[in-house]
Amino acid sequence: MEKEKLISKLEQENYDEILELIEDAEKGRLEELEIVESLGLLYDRELNDQVLSLMKDEGVNIIYIQEDASEDGK
Repeated sequence: MEKEKLISKLEQENYDEILELIEDAEKGRLEELEIVESLGLLYDRELNDQVLSLMKDEGVNIIYIQEDASEDGK
């Protein structure tokens, strides 16, 4: 999906926080993004993959972390 179409879709779906992340990436204010691999950024897996691809294209290092049950004291 072209960048403009992706941005338009995110605007239509009111993904304001994702749009802010993209803007920060475009302006060089976002170098790394940590994501729980099993969750991603968005419920829509296809849209999630497109957003992450755009972030990578903007130079953002995507760091995938695993869910760790030991962090919540269990």
